[in-house]
Amino acid sequence: MKINNNMKQYLVLFVFLIINLPSAVAQEVEMGDVMRSEGKIYVVVAVAFIALAILSFYMIRIDRKVSKLEKELNK
Repeated sequence: MKINNNMKQYLVLFVFLIINLPSAVAQEVEMGDVMRSEGKIYVVVAVAFIALAILSFYMIRIDRKVSKLEKELNK
């Protein structure tokens, strides 16, 4: 699989978000403590992860389609 510039940008953004995630989670939030104690925080994290995965898949798919159309137009 060949990685083009757009995919590199998405990858850099994803890595940046993953690196900065612990600093955002480190803040004390009362609601987070309640959800953590009841075990609901895992559901929230799972739903957020699934949403991000679907969004990433959609963006990659759209990028591939646009790249294919650009190649066809440039012929």
